[in-house]
Amino acid sequence: MAGQAEPQPESLATREQVAWIGRDRAGISPVSGDTVAFDRGAGEAGGSSGFSGVAAPQRSRWIPVVVAAAVAALGLVIAYRLLHRTPDASAAADNAVPLVSARSPGVSAVTATVSFTGTIDARYDMPIGTEGETGRITAVYVEAGEHVHQGQPLARLDDSILLPQVERLTASLDEERANAALADAEYARARQVQSAGALSAEDIEKRRATAVTAEAQVKVAAAQLAEYQARLAHTEIRAPADGIVLTRSAEVGQIATPGGSALFRLARGGEVEMRGQVAEQDLPSLEVGQSAIVHLIGSDRAFRGKVRLLGAVIDPQTRLGDIRVTLEPDPLLRPGAFARAEVVVGRGRRPVLPQTAVLSDELGSYVYVVNADGRIERRAVHVTDTTEQGLVIGSGLTGNERVVMTAAAFLHPGERVAVSSARVS
Repeated sequence: MAGQAEPQPESLATREQVAWIGRDRAGISPVSGDTVAFDRGAGEAGGSSGFSGVAAPQRSRWIPVVVAAAVAALGLVIAYRLLHRTPDASAAADNAVPLVSARSPGVSAVTATVSFTGTIDARYDMPIGTEGETGRITAVYVEAGEHVHQGQPLARLDDSILLPQVERLTASLDEERANAALADAEYARARQVQSAGALSAEDIEKRRATAVTAEAQVKVAAAQLAEYQARLAHTEIRAPADGIVLTRSAEVGQIATPGGSALFRLARGGEVEMRGQVAEQDLPSLEVGQSAIVHLIGSDRAFRGKVRLLGAVIDPQTRLGDIRVTLEPDPLLRPGAFARAEVVVGRGRRPVLPQTAVLSDELGSYVYVVNADGRIERRAVHVTDTTEQGLVIGSGLTGNERVVMTAAAFLHPGERVAVSSARVS
């Protein structure tokens, strides 16, 4: 159109006017195809290229490559230093020796003892029951823990059946005795008139036989009476000996039968003892008559006794043997109580080592000693006892050796060591 300015073609600057997207804003804004929008003017003003979504991703892809290269270079440096270390450093590492604590234990006065556990028991434990017929208990006269004397009544059974029978047999015996006396008198008169011929020899012989028979009837009646009197006496249960009643299971109204459970248990004479078991290896050092000290659980008091009996056999399953220690009667020594005993089997002077110095394996117990060359030697030892001070060495050491006291398990025979100057107590 005349008079109007001709429209100018759209310039590239005008077409590509877009907002600047900084690095802190997520994403990019494609305009068309693979073309990325940018603001040239903003780029010129800010002094940068003006790209919003191309430069940063390309730099981030190079970061892992740079890190991997740095790690590889560091590994090569470390390997080079290890392979090319100085001879002085290698010799110092190879010639290093362990420092150990060792000392000569010497000898100490020790007392060899054998310890074992067991229970307190009555030396003579007597079960008491009824010896007669089955009967009902009508009275009980004693309690557990009482001292009784021989023949003292403990309980009584029902005698309402046996008592009349005893009275009947007593009367029968009196009758038989009277008949025997009469028969004997008649025989005596017959003998007086025998010379006069008043009675025939046959009559006299009959009277003699009658007298003999009557005497025999007296003996039969007496035996029957004695039998029932004994059965009546068995209705009263008496103590067979002096002692202490340990248990009482008899109750009034209970039926007691011969051969049944014991109605009472009696410690004859009140004697008590400790019964225990000793390890097989300790039995050879024990003897009958050796002194023993017994301790009860829960009591600080010590009870003295003597070894009374050693078992004749060893249990093949437990490898233990029996031992019995006689004790003086005491109210605290109650049968059934758990006890621990010690028997002194010898005294002497032996090396004593802490438990950390003594090792063991399939060959037995041993220690490590440091010889004159400063090297480790294995020395087999025999431990005979354990005390508060440590383990008593019965054989294998004289006490003058330098024994490794701690950390011996980390050493080997023949290894060179350095001995610490600090004394190990």
